[in-house]
Amino acid sequence: MIYDVFALQNHNKGLLVPDIQIVSRENHANKHWLRSSNYLFAAKDTICPLIVQELPKAAMHLPIAFVPNKEEFTLVALLGLDQGQNLLLSAQGLWQGSYLPMQYRSYPFLLANSGGNEQILCIDAASGLITEKPEGEAFFNEDGTPASTVASIFAFMQKVASGRQITAHVCSLLQKHNLIQPWDIKVQKESGVQTIAGLYRIDEDAFNGLSGEALTDLRNGGALPAIFCQLLSMQHLPVLARLLESHIKAESAAAPKELDLEFLNDDGNISFSNF
Repeated sequence: MIYDVFALQNHNKGLLVPDIQIVSRENHANKHWLRSSNYLFAAKDTICPLIVQELPKAAMHLPIAFVPNKEEFTLVALLGLDQGQNLLLSAQGLWQGSYLPMQYRSYPFLLANSGGNEQILCIDAASGLITEKPEGEAFFNEDGTPASTVASIFAFMQKVASGRQITAHVCSLLQKHNLIQPWDIKVQKESGVQTIAGLYRIDEDAFNGLSGEALTDLRNGGALPAIFCQLLSMQHLPVLARLLESHIKAESAAAPKELDLEFLNDDGNISFSNF
């Protein structure tokens, strides 16, 4: 079986259809919001966007790849081995990994741009995390100013948005020097070989053959850490295979409660090649 990860970028992002509202005094002055107790909203995310600022930590725990976005590329973490599959989540929606991507830290809030490129804080009303009861956290203070927590979330999301611009520049530099190549991953399962297409990786041979001038260009553009982090992160592909085995084991148990993260031996029925 072959599937293309690029097709997953517009995949339904969660179990609910989002209902995006602009956070405003008119809509939310007398309401509160609740922190999500799980990450079920990301249950169908096979990939998750990353920014370069988080690569050093993400590379220590997750396989990182590039995916095409029109004529450009963007950085992502690979979270699953099949469409609509996030192996980093338990059945209860608990995050099982050691690193949580920035993309997921501000839910249920989102950031949008107005027609004048002004950044606007929004919230997913379909999340079930907005309440009129006196619980959770207020959107606004009594004087009408944003509550400190909401202001902090907005500032965080603005930093992430700025990081996406830097990440786009880094990816354009890598593309300029022809350092991004296809990365088709073959997974050997009991049912046969599955090929995951649509992912890209650093061409290590091309990188080693760069001129001094090209290396200087990459260094000055802040692209070298992205190169090393992506190559380093590829060692985590087998972790996804072991997570898949843990999911299968949990689903087959009579009364599963959580994933068995004491991974099975490396000589199991799932293996990778060509990475």
